[in-house]
Parts: sequence; C-alpha cells; structure tokens
Amino acid sequence: MACHIDKEHTHLHCVFNNTNCIDGRTFETHENRRTTKQDRSFQKLMNITDEVCKRHHLYVIERPEMGKGKSHWEWDMSRQGLSWKAKLKYAIDQVIKVSENFEDFLAKCADFGVLVEYDPDHKIDLKFMLAEQKERNPRAKYTRSRTLGWFYETEQIKSRIAQYQGCMVYVPRSKIRAITKKPENKFVQDAIDRGNMKVASIAKNIIAEYGVEPEEIRNAAISAYAHSRGLLSKLNNLKTEIEDLEVKLNVLRKYREVKHYGEELKALSGRAEKKYKESHSYELSEYGKVRTKVLELYPSGHIPTVENLEKSIKALRDKLTAMNTEFDQADKKARELADAQRTIEEYLRQEQSRDQQKKRKRNDLE
Repeated sequence: MACHIDKEHTHLHCVFNNTNCIDGRTFETHENRRTTKQDRSFQKLMNITDEVCKRHHLYVIERPEMGKGKSHWEWDMSRQGLSWKAKLKYAIDQVIKVSENFEDFLAKCADFGVLVEYDPDHKIDLKFMLAEQKERNPRAKYTRSRTLGWFYETEQIKSRIAQYQGCMVYVPRSKIRAITKKPENKFVQDAIDRGNMKVASIAKNIIAEYGVEPEEIRNAAISAYAHSRGLLSKLNNLKTEIEDLEVKLNVLRKYREVKHYGEELKALSGRAEKKYKESHSYELSEYGKVRTKVLELYPSGHIPTVENLEKSIKALRDKLTAMNTEFDQADKKARELADAQRTIEEYLRQEQSRDQQKKRKRNDLE
C-alpha cells in the first residue's frame, strides 16, 4: 500500500496478488455476465473499505468519479492550460457558475463558446465541443460528458448548479444587474445603466492591471487558472519531499544516538562481548532496528549527516514559503480575471440585447 499526498486529496494505492497462494483461485472483478454490479467481487471490496473508513470517521466518496485516464502528453498540455479538453472543462465550469438551472445552463453554453448536444432519451445524453474547435475542424466530433469526467455528467452538473445557487465558492464584490422586466421609468433605466457601466469599468481596470486586452480575457483567465493549478501541484510535491526528508532525519537522529552501541560491541569478543550484550540488550535491539531502517532508506550506503539533511530541509522550507506566496498571487489573479471575464461578457450581452431591442423598435416605427 502506498499513501500519496501529491494531489489536493490524500489517497491510498493498494496493490495485491490476485492469485490465492493456498488454492490457486484468482480474484475476479465479476464472475459472470448475469452478475449485477452490486454482486461483483470488486464492488464488495470497495464496500468493505467504505465501512472501514466510516468506522474511523474518514471521508467516503459516495460515487467514485468515472472519468477516463489520459496520456502523458495530454496531461502535460492540460497542466499548461493548452489542452482543448482543459479549455472545454474550464468553459463549462464558467457556464455552471452563472446558470440558474440546467435548462439555463444549456441556453448559456453558446455564450461561452461551448456547443452542446442534449438528448435525455439517449443513453449518452450529453455531449460538448468548443466552438473554436468546430471552426478549425468542421469534421470534429462532440465529446461525451463522461469522457470529461464524472463532474461533467448531467446529474452532477445539476447538483453543481444547485450548490452555486445555494452557496457560491467565490462571490464577486459587485455584479451586473440583469434587466428581467421593463423599468418603471427612464430614471430607473439610467440608474441601472450607470451601475452596469461602473461595474464593467472596474472589471476593465482589473484586466488592465494584469496587462490583458479585453479580447484576450478568456485565454488569459484560462492560462492563469492552469498556472495556479500547476503551482498547487508543485506545492504538494514539495511538501511531500519535505515530509519524506523529515522522516529520514528522525531515523538518522535516532541512529546517531544508538550507533556507538554497535561500534562498541564490534570491538569486543569473548566474555566481554557476552556481558556487553546482556547489559545493553535494549540499546542493541534499538540499534539493530534503526540500522535496518537506515539501510532501507539508503541501500547504496551513502548516508548523509544529520546536519546536511537539516540544511536541505531548511532550504526546501524557504522554497516552500516563496512558492506559497507565488501561489497566493497566482490564485488571486486567476480568480480576479475569471470574475472580470464574467462581468465584461455579461455587460456586453446586455448591451447587445439592448441594441437589438432598439433595432426592433425602429423597424416597428418604420
């Protein structure tokens, strides 16, 4: 078993031999085609682990994510924010945050450059594609929501919309006021326009602060988000490295405390050796355990000194502090750019809607 903390969630990898050493029978994921999912051996094993976790008050995933794996190249592109799949997922996330319900989500996808196909009667009911991807390749195919991951399936999108409606993770200081009905008089309309222009102006000031042009806001927001997630991954890796060295440091400190017992025993022989073993049995036992652990940690025999290991840990901690500061700034930039993007696009949508209303009025007068 290997416990990993290189991600935002701590997780355990368990590897076991699927062949029983006693009778030679093998562990099978399912026994026959008629076996239901709940009866499968693997599902039973998962149920047991869930029971153990609940017994010890640990978090249990109610429905494990059904997303597929990805190649190293696709992972690297995703890490850099260059993958089409990463862009598509980011765009869908933005639509979810501003949707009132699932029907509203489907209607707003086009505003965020996302093409969507929804057929509730079909087994594969939901598919997505970036509009820019379709423009580049007219023969491009839609991506199943399940391929993007469990969070992008129909029911989970509905749940996420409900969560955002109930409690936003990040709430902008001010929002564009949407006009859902005709204002009572011109003064109300003017007040709304002034408020919307003020909010849009604030958003433009934010992107100007980061040197981003309005037409580049979406790509900049995606890039900033990907950069912040990349830093978070590096932070987790750095923390893992520090924790690993701290474990080694504790072992080496213990080894230095009991090492002289082993060295003194080697210098003795005969009765003196026997007497020394009897009088220092506990210390020699501890020495044997720690020495075995040291050899496991450093099989090559090149064992660093406690002082050098302490210096390495201090250097990594200084690096961690600096990287934490960098991540905080990157995370702030990603949030502000995403908020500015939503604000500006909402403002432009309302301006476009207002222009269309004016054109209709002119046509009616003509």
